[in-house]
Amino acid sequence: MKQMKRDAVWTRPSLPVYIARTAYCRAHCVDGYGIGTLGIVMRASIVIRLCFYSIVVTIPLMTERAVAVAAPATTRSTSVADELDQKAARGPADALYVGIAYYKGTDGVIRDYAKAMVYFRKAADAGNAVAMERIGDLYYYGQGVVQDYQQTMSWFQRAANAGEGEAMRHIGTLYLNGQGVPQNYQQVLAWLRKAADAGDGMAMASIGFLYERGRGVAQDNQQAVAWYGRAMACYQNAAASNDAVAMRNIGSLYFDGHGVAQDYKQAMAWYRKAANAGDAMAMNNIGGLYGQGYGVVQDNSQAMIWFRKAANLSNTTAMVNIANLYDHGVGVPQDYKQAMTWDTKAADAGDARAMNNIGFLYSHGQGVAQDYEQAMTWYRKAVDVWSPTAMTNIGLLYYGGHGVARDYEQAMASFRKAANANDVTATYCIGLLYERGEGVAKDQSQAISWYRKAAALGDEDSKKRLKALGSR
Repeated sequence: MKQMKRDAVWTRPSLPVYIARTAYCRAHCVDGYGIGTLGIVMRASIVIRLCFYSIVVTIPLMTERAVAVAAPATTRSTSVADELDQKAARGPADALYVGIAYYKGTDGVIRDYAKAMVYFRKAADAGNAVAMERIGDLYYYGQGVVQDYQQTMSWFQRAANAGEGEAMRHIGTLYLNGQGVPQNYQQVLAWLRKAADAGDGMAMASIGFLYERGRGVAQDNQQAVAWYGRAMACYQNAAASNDAVAMRNIGSLYFDGHGVAQDYKQAMAWYRKAANAGDAMAMNNIGGLYGQGYGVVQDNSQAMIWFRKAANLSNTTAMVNIANLYDHGVGVPQDYKQAMTWDTKAADAGDARAMNNIGFLYSHGQGVAQDYEQAMTWYRKAVDVWSPTAMTNIGLLYYGGHGVARDYEQAMASFRKAANANDVTATYCIGLLYERGEGVAKDQSQAISWYRKAAALGDEDSKKRLKALGSR
């Protein structure tokens, strides 16, 4: 049986990244000397966090956009909060500005999602489409409100009806992940096309990815190149107006070789332009390039410098990357308590990867006393935000009876949810359960089917099982 998974970043992006999420990957898991036993093979030397570092090709779901509103003259006799409240009263654009200030913890106020919601609602009630999309973001992540995908969809729909292209793309994300709605690739493509028609470059790139990988559409490299080209043109036009996110996205097209020849040096050049314009995710990506030695001499100290720059701007991906450096002792002494500190910072800001990682630390007793109940709590928190990795880890806890009664049916249910999101470890585990007849009737044909799916996702253990079963 596979081991528990820890989210580490620097992932090769898949479609969920292009649309809104960070894709997950896994490190090496064991099967061979666990096949005759029924427990999970747990070895501290084999850590599954996610993989290491993260270049995120797109903006996160909560987009950090500039709001073109001039700052009013301030009167020092009133508090900063009073000044912002007075500003919000001037109109919906100003209310949006104040909401973003509370969301990010800028303009002299402490981050406060509940207050951000108050001002976003003021702007949304006055017809501001961006504020409607922001409210959807808050419901998506459960920030300042109880997480509610139905409310998320409702607010994204309102924003989309008002012409907000980013909200249209996010609706595609919900259909992609099956969050609040059944997973439906036709709806994914339909909403991405609407977003693309509204000028959303990320939607164009996402459509290119769908065609490149043949997800929901017939695989078509010509269509993929065409859509990547449209995305590049869109980004270049925005970059000419000093749009930092567009600069970063150009860098990511070069990083992946989507529509252009893969060129890490060009990726670095564009990430630096975006970083110079204040883009935190670009700073994180520069750290990732240094950490991996892509287009530059590998340098972990430079990686840490850039991750810290991004983390200082509240970028949670960078926080998770810093945690991973401490977790693995890369460029710094191994320090699980520091890993926990940085994962906690990211988790407090709603990052599902960090929540999963905290669960992993508890399950392995790294930096904290081993506590499977706490591990389960944090894995469930991660799942509530959206983490196929955490779904798999919950399945592994049920499979091994760690902190819960052993329950193969619950394990299978969790594995199926994760496998529906293309989690390779979960896909393998389903095959293993069918082969062993655990939680389901023993069925070699089903086992082979699932092993083939996992093998197609690159799983080496599945390839070994197929060979052992006399199949390919």
